[in-house]
Amino acid sequence: MTGLPPRSIAVVLGTRPELVKLTELCRLLGPAARLVHTGQHYDEDMSGRFLAELGLPEPTYLTGIGGRPRAVQISAGLAQLDALFTRHRPCAVVVQGDTNAALAGALAANARELPLVHVEAGLRSHDRAMPEEHNRVLIDRLADVLCAATPENRDNLLAEGLPADRIELTGNTVVEAVRAHLPGARDRDALLVPLGVRPDGYVLATVHRPENTDDPAALSAVLGELAGLARTLPVVLPLHPRTRARIEAAGLAGALDALRVTAPLGYAQFLGLARHAALLVSDSGGVQEEATVLGRPLVVVRNSTERPEAMADFATLVRPGPELGAAARERLDQGRALRERLAALPSPFGDGLASRRIAALLARTAAPAGSAGPPAPAAAPAPAARPVAA
Repeated sequence: MTGLPPRSIAVVLGTRPELVKLTELCRLLGPAARLVHTGQHYDEDMSGRFLAELGLPEPTYLTGIGGRPRAVQISAGLAQLDALFTRHRPCAVVVQGDTNAALAGALAANARELPLVHVEAGLRSHDRAMPEEHNRVLIDRLADVLCAATPENRDNLLAEGLPADRIELTGNTVVEAVRAHLPGARDRDALLVPLGVRPDGYVLATVHRPENTDDPAALSAVLGELAGLARTLPVVLPLHPRTRARIEAAGLAGALDALRVTAPLGYAQFLGLARHAALLVSDSGGVQEEATVLGRPLVVVRNSTERPEAMADFATLVRPGPELGAAARERLDQGRALRERLAALPSPFGDGLASRRIAALLARTAAPAGSAGPPAPAAAPAPAARPVAA
């Protein structure tokens, strides 16, 4: 699609949400994409099998980063990326979101004076306790092209004094990711059988953020509220490896007895289960977006969120403790009427064409000298997407 030289666009990532959200862009870039994986999510369950499931090319892997402290991840990633960009200078660098991998990629691009494209720019929680908030602010300051997913994201960037001519309203790539990877109805039904649940008859939960897992009191509160919900409906909990380790370290393994615990799920598996859940409970940023495409209600267990767009209709923000259970029961009590209302609403995160817009921007930004490349897409609001069909 782009006409760029082979392996000329360095796509730097390190976590499975980045893999999911950049898959369609990599497909559109074709041979021009060079995937660079920092290993921030370094095990097979959390990253390795996602590469195969999503059909992504084999990345260039960095070493010694996964499982290390934040400062070490960023500094080690920066050093290795700088060496890589020196040996094989790309035409542009792409990073997505607010991870340590994204910040390392942004710093490396800036150090080598390479054009930097930030996918999902302009998210703000205004919560300085979140490491991701610092990462995303720094990346936005360094980026040459800021791909804002929503008008609110664009407004955040403008309010911080970033030039309007560096900001493009693209929509969020999560919309096309959900549409591409949601299993068909028969395959979704098959996912429910081993868990012994029926459509609209269970809660699907995920817990992985440090604010919920590193504090034993918060972790105990979350698990306790999920166990309370399980007295009404089955609660399915795909367990993140880090969360499992924190549960065992805190002596909370018994709290899992009331829940239907599974190993980490592939992306399509998770979407299939989420599509038929009566309610989602999660601290994930990606799930806040995915719920709006799937048309499902969500309780977000966090101190703050950088995705207020989801809060208007689809989601409720709560802290660990009794308000989690209260919010979940309120949503469940609304039952089918709530689910039907949400299914009729468009997602605030775009129309499913974000990756195409970003690929066109890259073709312009990274065009070889003397070539203007294809025209850039207009910076008009991306139409909202309707939720996926039942």
